[in-house]
Amino acid sequence: MATPSPAQQIADEIRALQNKVNSLQDGVRLAKVRDAVEDMQTKVSSQPQRIMTARGRGYFFEKDLEAQAQSFVDSWAMLYPNLQSQINLQSTALMNALRPIEMQMPQLTASAYNPAAARGTLNTMQSAVSQLESKVSAAERTINGMYDQFDRQVSEFVRHMDQVEYTLTQLAEATFRLLPTEGALMAVKAVWCKTGKEQKGDPEGVLYLTDQRLIFEQKEEIVTKKVLFIATEKQKVQGLQLEAPVALVDNVQTSKAGLLKNEDHIEIRFASGAPVQSAHFHIWQDCAAWQGLINRAKSKDFDQGRAVAIDQAEVEKVKAAPTQCPACGGAITQQVLRGQDTIKCEFCGNVMRL
Repeated sequence: MATPSPAQQIADEIRALQNKVNSLQDGVRLAKVRDAVEDMQTKVSSQPQRIMTARGRGYFFEKDLEAQAQSFVDSWAMLYPNLQSQINLQSTALMNALRPIEMQMPQLTASAYNPAAARGTLNTMQSAVSQLESKVSAAERTINGMYDQFDRQVSEFVRHMDQVEYTLTQLAEATFRLLPTEGALMAVKAVWCKTGKEQKGDPEGVLYLTDQRLIFEQKEEIVTKKVLFIATEKQKVQGLQLEAPVALVDNVQTSKAGLLKNEDHIEIRFASGAPVQSAHFHIWQDCAAWQGLINRAKSKDFDQGRAVAIDQAEVEKVKAAPTQCPACGGAITQQVLRGQDTIKCEFCGNVMRL
């Protein structure tokens, strides 16, 4: 490859410098931080409506969500004017610093035919552009630093609301229905690893945690026909695979799997009376967080923060549930859930209304 001539090298450097100057036109306006601040404005102002919508769709928990969202609105109302003022102040100074550089660019471009004459001016302008780029970066850091902690708090809240909305959407599409007064706490994409280790063919779907049950519903497309190893026909498979009272959870263990140890797994062991002794899931959320959620549901911790009170008539119904079958005298050992209307005797099949 031929070495470029001095004229060609100068021309290439001038073009590169012009590209930087063009980019700086947005940079000195602090376009990125302006956009970020406006995005935050939209995020903060939209959270109260998101919560209201989630309540209407059946999210009964975390009664302090509304207060948290309002606190963000109030805090942002104080932060926003200061941010706008600082952006305008900093961008004005930066735009003024860019103007002399822009004015010199045509002269520099015209002198490209004389590399020796152009070199000194080019070096000076390259240094000026580099310094201005550093000033832009410093201004961006300063402005971002004015609300970085607030940004982290809002982003965490938004992620949580995303999970709540995902849960409600999955529940609306589910083939099963919750019991009266039962509320969904969280849902996550999951694979039920039937042998304790994920294998091809294990059912994929959604794992739900409610204040009363753990529920796994298979929900996936299965290839039914291939041509030359390419899937040509698929069939959607969806149906309830497992449900167990959360009160019967005995222990929850977490683990990381995969080559990079970036897969989250939970192993749930159940007490006597559950449909299975244990169930292992590969989940697409943090396994430690799910361990905490399940333990909190088991201890009825979420009941304290309900935004919609539990119907006490349903609570009394559970307390008054029979412990012995009136038909055969057999002991009723199954876990009675709030919202159930009947219990079936496992010995004689007698159905008792609650």
